[in-house]
Amino acid sequence: MLDNQNIIFILVMLFALTIIWILMKRKTIFGQNTEDVNEKQAERNLRKNNINSTENEQQVRDLIKKVRQIEIKTKSLTNNLFMGEYQSSFKGRGMMFSEVRPYQYGDDVRNIDWNKTAQFNEPFVKVFEEERELTLMLMVDISASQNFGTRKQLKKQTVAEICATLAFSAMANNDKVGLLLYSDQVELYIPPSKGRFQVLKIIRELIEFKPKHNKTDLSVALDFLLQTQKRRSITFILSDFSDTNYEKSIRIAARKHEITGIRVYDEKEEILPNIGLVNMMDNETGEMRMINTSSHEVRKNYELYYRRISESFRDIFTKSGAATIEIKTDGDYIKALLNYFKSHHAA
Repeated sequence: MLDNQNIIFILVMLFALTIIWILMKRKTIFGQNTEDVNEKQAERNLRKNNINSTENEQQVRDLIKKVRQIEIKTKSLTNNLFMGEYQSSFKGRGMMFSEVRPYQYGDDVRNIDWNKTAQFNEPFVKVFEEERELTLMLMVDISASQNFGTRKQLKKQTVAEICATLAFSAMANNDKVGLLLYSDQVELYIPPSKGRFQVLKIIRELIEFKPKHNKTDLSVALDFLLQTQKRRSITFILSDFSDTNYEKSIRIAARKHEITGIRVYDEKEEILPNIGLVNMMDNETGEMRMINTSSHEVRKNYELYYRRISESFRDIFTKSGAATIEIKTDGDYIKALLNYFKSHHAA
């Protein structure tokens, strides 16, 4: 005969098993339903308050499709390649208290908790762990020179994919991520925040935002960064760095933030092909010129000009204590980022 206590115990266990079975069947909070809900919510948020260039439904659908394509490509790369590299490359703000435990051989005696030791008459030590939460800032040049590309894609499209990869890496580590779009002024600022919707919002703006100005002034953007980000952040600046008047601003910003410059360029910007007389336009100024590409001197001066740009970029960042990455529009940015993370961790 079962007594009342055993009967109650059996009923409780049956109830618990029933609940577990229902949860597993529906795949609620730990399963697919949550992902589906998040997907629908993200889509609603992308539709809500969208920018002027996506006023009709078809344009909104096209935008969502572009965002999803970048998410699928970059998120899988993040999960497969960058999970450990990103986390090990950047350190948190400091150490925070975790717990108190009994002393073990080899523990630092400076961490002994004397109150607990006196209370229990045996040594206890305080355990600290790194405060992991970081802020990732993406500073992106959206001047007219980014609308150039002769190979696989435009510079701005390569930049969008790199930013998405970095943003998903931050999301996977529960870090905040923000966005600053600049030309010769700050065009858009999205304050750092966590979560998938924040990352999708950033990708959307990278794809669709239309700048009001064509020229570039990195100093303006760096001044804005210093004004808005009071705590130290991990900041990636993505540009072709054709603007060279930013040395002082980089030096000041690098004292407070961990700065990395990513120069994205097209190979035709460095080597002028011999194709005769060509009408060329400066995207940032709108100036048109007839260029004789058959002239050896013209081609040589052109190459020297772009060589000075790349050398100036490396020189300014290195002297300021900032890191650099250089990526072609048709190059393997995944390999470049992995090499950066590995060398950054080793340093």
